[in-house]
Amino acid sequence: MDSNISTNIPIVKATDLEVLFELADLFKVFGDSTRIRIMFTLFEQEMSVLSIAEALGMEQSTISHQLRILRQNKLVRSRREGKQIYYSLDDDHVKRIIEMGVDHILE
Repeated sequence: MDSNISTNIPIVKATDLEVLFELADLFKVFGDSTRIRIMFTLFEQEMSVLSIAEALGMEQSTISHQLRILRQNKLVRSRREGKQIYYSLDDDHVKRIIEMGVDHILE
């Protein structure tokens, strides 16, 4: 077992359908390559929609739409500074999910 993985994971049974459905919904959010690209862009620093759009070579409206989905799923948070809104990954859990996914792919 990987020593970086917490052993304090709550026990969920196959009959805990609500929890399993929510988990499936969370993984669906990770199933979109644009959202993954946005999260990777936010991995090290917070950024505005314009900065994210420029970094990824995409339209601001596309980025805004995907950020809304990421915020609704508590993967990204926002901070307002005057008229500007900055986005960042919500917490270290999100970083760990991404890191574990990359580790799994590169095994």
